[in-house]
Amino acid sequence: MSKRLRANDALRKVEIVKNVNEYAEGSCLIKCGNTHVLCTASVDAHVPDWLKNSEKGWITAEYLMLPRSTLSRVAPDKTLSSGRTHEIKRLIGRSLRAVTNLEELKGFQIVVDCSVLQADGGTRTASITGAFVALYLACEKMVSSTLIKKMPIKEFVAAVSCGIVGKEKLLDLDYEEDSSADTDSNFVITQSGRIVEIQGTAEGEPFDEESFLDLLGLAKKGVSELIEKQKNVIRG
Repeated sequence: MSKRLRANDALRKVEIVKNVNEYAEGSCLIKCGNTHVLCTASVDAHVPDWLKNSEKGWITAEYLMLPRSTLSRVAPDKTLSSGRTHEIKRLIGRSLRAVTNLEELKGFQIVVDCSVLQADGGTRTASITGAFVALYLACEKMVSSTLIKKMPIKEFVAAVSCGIVGKEKLLDLDYEEDSSADTDSNFVITQSGRIVEIQGTAEGEPFDEESFLDLLGLAKKGVSELIEKQKNVIRG
């Protein structure tokens, strides 16, 4: 049985603070329970070489866990060179590009940096949710400064983890729950309910379609709540 103090379908306490970096075109600090991630979006008036002479701009992401974001210090070079780090930064980039009209960013690249200040499970999903806020704010600034003509964001996107722990289906796993999960999954879902990406793994026994659909339902509920929080922060 889970020892969590909140309901199985409840998110951890979520707080998003925008404009925490004076220099970045868009920024926020997102806190999902004890997982805290600083997200900044930087606008570059250049595109990658392979996109030169094209009609598109680009969005890419970086992801870094700071040395004492975990219980024991991890050297920065080990974090930067790990396969997990490369996987997550590609996931963040894909998630942001999926909801952006890149043609509207022609001639520009936006780099979103996600720095994990403190980790307690769900760092990649918190990074995606916060990265979108930073990206949105940067795009607003580009429109207001006439760098681009119209807002390139097509719809909101957020991400959340779900899992099966001791036969219970849980939303938004912390580290203790994640480390003991029989099934662990991450969902990236748009405001309209469309799926950008699903990462799901059976750590022990394989899970059936019914369990998967239950987890998907939990994820949609969680993402819907996260998107409301994104909107409130951006409009506030």
